[in-house]
Amino acid sequence: MKIYSSYKPTSIQWLKEIPCHWEEKKISSQFRERRNKVSDKDYPPLSVSKQGITPQLESAVKTDNGDNRKLVLAGDFVVNSRSDRKGSCGVSELNGSVSLINIVLEPITTINRLFFHYLARSNDYIEEYYRLGRGIVADLWTTRYSELKGMMIPLPPLSEQGKIVSYLEGKTSKIDAYVAEKEKEIQLLQELKQKTIADAVTKGLNPDVKMKDSGFSWIGKIPEHWFQYRFATLFKEKSICNYVNEELLSVYLDRGVIKFSEDNSRRTNPTSKDLSKYQLVDIGDFVLNNQQAWRGSVGVSKYRGIISPAYFIFSMSPKIDRDFANFLLRSTPCVAYYFVCSKGIGSIQRNLDWGALKQKKIAIPPIGEQRAIVAYIEENCQKIDTLVSELQAEIDYMKEYKQRLIADCVTGQVNVQNETI
Repeated sequence: MKIYSSYKPTSIQWLKEIPCHWEEKKISSQFRERRNKVSDKDYPPLSVSKQGITPQLESAVKTDNGDNRKLVLAGDFVVNSRSDRKGSCGVSELNGSVSLINIVLEPITTINRLFFHYLARSNDYIEEYYRLGRGIVADLWTTRYSELKGMMIPLPPLSEQGKIVSYLEGKTSKIDAYVAEKEKEIQLLQELKQKTIADAVTKGLNPDVKMKDSGFSWIGKIPEHWFQYRFATLFKEKSICNYVNEELLSVYLDRGVIKFSEDNSRRTNPTSKDLSKYQLVDIGDFVLNNQQAWRGSVGVSKYRGIISPAYFIFSMSPKIDRDFANFLLRSTPCVAYYFVCSKGIGSIQRNLDWGALKQKKIAIPPIGEQRAIVAYIEENCQKIDTLVSELQAEIDYMKEYKQRLIADCVTGQVNVQNETI
């Protein structure tokens, strides 16, 4: 891409140079803080996330103090000041209210608000914004308006801001559409993977095998030579045995039983927890989350360790292969049946009724056929996983390209004045 004909050094700590005709301005010269206190009864609650400013998300933490919020008017720029929400900011198209941890900026000049929207969501700006903040540890780090207002930003002429915005709007919309298409392909592949597993563990591999009615609606017909057992026959609930000097385990909807240390999404330190009531899990145990089984939080453990008392732990009969059991018990038909055997209101929180589940039956083939099914699933799912990984790599690359493109445009490192979209 083209660059500008001449550049000058800047006093902006996070930016080495800008085009000679661009200016450096303090945030306070373009915005003032809006601090009006309002109620969410009068101004609907908004969320400030990496998606921008939206009506309050279902996942947002709700408080009882709805009368102590900040006013946001359409056109205001809002930024979440917490370090664990980096990049959560944007121009609001809505009137509403936000929690007090957010900074609301009211434009006081003719700055193109979408230009600032792109600038403030660029990586270098975000890092500088948080560098100016303060706190005890990373999770409690915050940046206040008193620190933000002195921050310097690059500003091209107003007409040039508009051209940059137009270019980025067109370019990023194409990138977003491409990413959305690839994400849809991943979703379809994941659905194909689930169907491959479910069909194999409930119907077998031979499409011409004689079938019989299983007697339970969640599976329907099964191969005639398969055996039917009650859950309680194949899985024996283990008595609670507490150990604290073992690897900490957890169970996830998409990953099964994993080591706590392998979970990069966790920020809490497990050593700070009271582990005295945690239960011992042996290799090959079936582990089931009492409250989340209906969402697929179950699995057969490949590790020895300890796990929260919120889980059921079962030893398994030699009649069922460990890997076959893991595929079967995490299959979509089984997960749907956990919901039926759980008690609760709606789908917010449901507790598994083991007394009901253990009387229900499941069907399994002879042990040799189980292992053949496992080999088939692993081979076919590996192919699907490879395709998913390739698509995810494309998505990650395009997202990185989008971020770099935005940063280069809004800081003048490239000249898009005459670029076509």
